[in-house]
Amino acid sequence: MRKAKQNKTMSIDLSDYSIIKEGEAEILMHAKNEVFYNKTQVNNRDISIAVLRTFISKRKQEHEAKLSKRTKAAKKVSEEDSSEPLAEEAPTESDMHEEKSNGECAVLEERSLDEPRCISEEPVGVMEEKGQGQLKPPRVLEALSASGLRALRYAREVEGVGQVVALDNDKVSVEACRRNIKFNGSVASSKVDSQLADARVYMLTHPKEFDVVDLDPYGSPSVFLDSAVQCVADGGMLMCTATDMAVLCGGNGEACYSKYGSYPLRGKYCHEMALRILLASIESHANRYKRYIVPVLSVQMDFYVRVFVRIYTSASAMKSTPLKLSYVYQCTSCDSFHLQPIGRTVSKNNSVRYLPGFGPVVPQECSNCGKKFNMGGPIWSAPIHDQEWVTSILADVKSMKDRYPAYNRISAVLTTISEELPDVPLFLSLHNLCATLKCTSPSAVIFRSAVLNAGYRISGTHVNPLGMKSDAPMDVIWDIMRCWVKNHPVKAQQPDQSGSVILAKEPVLQANFARAVASLSKAQTKKVARFLPNPERHWGPKLRAGRQITSKHVSLLGPEAVNGSRNHQEDEEPNSKRQKTDQAALAS
Repeated sequence: MRKAKQNKTMSIDLSDYSIIKEGEAEILMHAKNEVFYNKTQVNNRDISIAVLRTFISKRKQEHEAKLSKRTKAAKKVSEEDSSEPLAEEAPTESDMHEEKSNGECAVLEERSLDEPRCISEEPVGVMEEKGQGQLKPPRVLEALSASGLRALRYAREVEGVGQVVALDNDKVSVEACRRNIKFNGSVASSKVDSQLADARVYMLTHPKEFDVVDLDPYGSPSVFLDSAVQCVADGGMLMCTATDMAVLCGGNGEACYSKYGSYPLRGKYCHEMALRILLASIESHANRYKRYIVPVLSVQMDFYVRVFVRIYTSASAMKSTPLKLSYVYQCTSCDSFHLQPIGRTVSKNNSVRYLPGFGPVVPQECSNCGKKFNMGGPIWSAPIHDQEWVTSILADVKSMKDRYPAYNRISAVLTTISEELPDVPLFLSLHNLCATLKCTSPSAVIFRSAVLNAGYRISGTHVNPLGMKSDAPMDVIWDIMRCWVKNHPVKAQQPDQSGSVILAKEPVLQANFARAVASLSKAQTKKVARFLPNPERHWGPKLRAGRQITSKHVSLLGPEAVNGSRNHQEDEEPNSKRQKTDQAALAS
């Protein structure tokens, strides 16, 4: 097999390249840092493949359900001997979007039975296949391909995938991608097409042509979002990565607002807020074209966030967007935060009016500690995962564990996501609560039990091992902590400190710390790993392609990589330069 590949690349001196194998794909990487390849993103690529497999399966199920309903409608018309043409027997709005749309449809159903639900004009693939009973294989666009590894893995590992178009606006990257396509044999050559183009222009000139669009830029995806939401077919999938976490997590709020239209807050929940800011930005871009998003999976891993959303077209469903967005009020002193929904609805006589949300939800000063609030957002406050999708993806990953190089990591992340409360935005840190009060920390089981015994829900979060999501109000949380401190007294503090102000109030709720049955999740009960350490040292983002590797990059790449690069550069040094250097040395 290796000899056959070498024959295909006889014009290439393989001694200058190293062969990198990931999954079923192999790529040739030059010793110089000419084309970007990031080993750390194996988690990203694995989870994307798992989502793509589930998407193809769901897409097929939706298409078959659509065809069966059309067949039933046709039979009904023929039995009634109706004179109306079949084309007018259109599916109802409730039929047009049967898949769960992650919470917002349920909200609309509660408001009014006659309200148009979260519908798309047509399920994915149906528009292309009107009059035909077949569903075309999904077309995939990798907008920023670099070495083409991701596109090659899609083509070789995902059954049922159609054409994969790999774009890049760098000639060296396109040459490398085409070289790797040939190196991977006939399957890759028949499915993957590498093109030299600006991704923004290409996506704008190919509206609604791709069932899946994958955006994985080096940095912010903000400049690609407007064209990407137009390129995805109705019911298609947009996969988007953002690695500019310093911006999204509040390190530079002005830059975040300019790129994403939202102001971040520096709380313990900042990484989840980054996910929700990205989703709100994608929704904003989609709304400009009478489209809206339905998140199916949103992940924060390593040094980036990754979201998977389906995009639909519907002017009526788009009206509910303000119900899914909120501003966040974060106390400057304690851990209290509150959400302010942007919109609300009023039902009257089977009709729904969309109105601005009531406010403010907080007074000028925090009711717990008396300090001011910072305001951030808007963020996506609707669910960021579809639990049915998460269950399907996790089942697929476990059934094909040998085909995922990063199986341990992605299965752990998906397991944790499957246990999250889907309708609770952001989370609390138990250690932060105790730091504010300067008290000893209760165990997670005891704290969870107190919340459950008070009649509220609580879960962990995949973003932070110490984070806890709960629908309990902040007043209840602080009452539980006050009761804990009564049993575990703290040293006297200055009266103007936040902890002293909070503890000075008597608890309204008397907490019950008896262990609750549901205080441990199913994964914890079975002792399933949910948070794994990095697989090796120097695990993190790598250098952008084209940058020279120097000693200052040891913390990113490790001493072996830096020394190896230096040795290679010395070997590549031109003879003329060596002669001049030798002559100068002799002269001195």
